[in-house]
Amino acid sequence: MDGEHYFSASPAGEARERTIRVVLQGEAFALRTADGVFSAEHLDGGTAVLLATVPPPATEGDLLDLGCGWGPIAIAMARRSPGASVWAVDVNERALTLAAANALIAGVDVKTASPHDIPEDVRFATIWSNPPIRIGKASLHDLLSTWLPRLATGGSAWLVVAKHLGGDSLQRWIAESFPELAVSRAATDKGFRVLRVDRP
Repeated sequence: MDGEHYFSASPAGEARERTIRVVLQGEAFALRTADGVFSAEHLDGGTAVLLATVPPPATEGDLLDLGCGWGPIAIAMARRSPGASVWAVDVNERALTLAAANALIAGVDVKTASPHDIPEDVRFATIWSNPPIRIGKASLHDLLSTWLPRLATGGSAWLVVAKHLGGDSLQRWIAESFPELAVSRAATDKGFRVLRVDRP
């Protein structure tokens, strides 16, 4: 990204917004993206694999798109579970602005928020995430250590990670770090692992 990462809180470069066509849940949308946001030119391959793999999210309660970018996962969640409260979380302010705009375009209700804006007592029935692997292993572990413990009883998290970027080692780390959770490999497709994490 020309020296600037999409996980900057306030991307310094010019936004250069554009509109791309995206198919979510079988329906085509013209959604807004911009420079300084993850996968600004198209739907990321890992996100596509995740959305093709996961079962429907919980129909009620709180749902989380962790690292929402311009919002495709949150929109897909909200379309599949219109009765739930969908949170789209990112540290990137530009991403949150785009995700909110795209939710309106798609006609769904999504709550965009920075991580510290979500009340501490909220527990998530479903988490879907294409996590920001490139922030580094330590930062990624800190991120997941914050959010995976907030799974509600009976809840599930689904994470997509490129195999060559450590999908298998991440599965082992989750298993070792969270003995109260059950982690398994739900799918492998196009070089990506989809990990499922359950709170029994």
